Amino acid sequence: MGKINILDEHIANQIAAGEVVERPSSVVKELVENAIDAGSTRIDVAIEEGGLELIRVTDNGSGMDPDDCETAFFRHATSKIASTQDLFAIRTLGFRGEALPSIAAVSKVECLTAPDTSGLGCRFVIEGGTVRAKTEATAPRGTDIAVRELFYNTPARLKYMKTIQTELGHVTDYIYRLALAHPGIAFTLKHNGHTLVQTLGNGDLLQAIAAIYGTSVAKNMLPIRGETLDYRLDGYIAKPELTRANRGGISTVINGRYIRNYPMVQALLQGYHTLLPINRFPVAVLHVQMDPTLIDVNVHPAKLEVRFSKEPELMQLVEREVRETLGKQRLIPAASMPAAKRPQEAVVQEQLELYRPQAPQTQASAAGSRLQGAAAPAE
Repeated sequence: MGKINILDEHIANQIAAGEVVERPSSVVKELVENAIDAGSTRIDVAIEEGGLELIRVTDNGSGMDPDDCETAFFRHATSKIASTQDLFAIRTLGFRGEALPSIAAVSKVECLTAPDTSGLGCRFVIEGGTVRAKTEATAPRGTDIAVRELFYNTPARLKYMKTIQTELGHVTDYIYRLALAHPGIAFTLKHNGHTLVQTLGNGDLLQAIAAIYGTSVAKNMLPIRGETLDYRLDGYIAKPELTRANRGGISTVINGRYIRNYPMVQALLQGYHTLLPINRFPVAVLHVQMDPTLIDVNVHPAKLEVRFSKEPELMQLVEREVRETLGKQRLIPAASMPAAKRPQEAVVQEQLELYRPQAPQTQASAAGSRLQGAAAPAE
């Protein structure tokens, strides 16, 4: 008798969840990216207890029809890939159709969605991969997905979760990256009812940087732009005096997708050359636009790494533009001398008259004085 068996669909979904859903930030990433692909201009994220108790993502995107609402939770169900050729020109953040079924396999999910402004939508509930309810409901245009009790049926995964603050840090960091990658979308992140991130979504990248890193950082950013036949680069880089102790302040975005790319970071640092102190790193947000046929995004389970067709040309562009941008600036900060060593201005003391000026005498008083002087010897 053969030893090879076909895995049950439920077990297969849980195995896939191990690759896609590593921690609460993975759920936030997949749900927010779906909202971006739906054309949303506003995305609100609310989490509780670091995302282990609740992750709720609300958007004003295109929404889903009642039929699509259920189909979206099937494995490999997607509206973004129709043929083999589409794999070589991916323009969306998601495309595999694994996120929703993987999330639903290890949590309790409730989806409320509507495709238009008629107010008529669909409510779909699935727990641990099992459908619990599908009903009509009133809903505004867009999608509202709530993920509760993450890893409730996989205690081994839950045991290896870090502290609430650690998980919250991962969620916050990824919302930062997405807000910098899409400054035209208004993002809001709340944890236990407290607002942590809020961007305007007016399309101004510098204002998004100010909302995330602060106005003092935004004032020290320099715009960078460059273009070749294959690539278009724009974004902001910090002046050399504004540095961080790690690479966490560097965000690289390719066709609207935040990625981690070591060669691009090295090209950025080569552009700074000797202007950075040892073991210090700049703050930078680099956006690169290119033809999707020049990039392969299907090389990493979480789609955080990509492969370029013409990588050396892109690295040369980044290094050259960074070097030229810094070369046009006056990078020597104004010297500020301590107050004790500053040359003090000479103080001229006001001169005061120490005698009382005599009052002018009239003719009558002068004549009286002479008469008194003449009469004095007679006495």
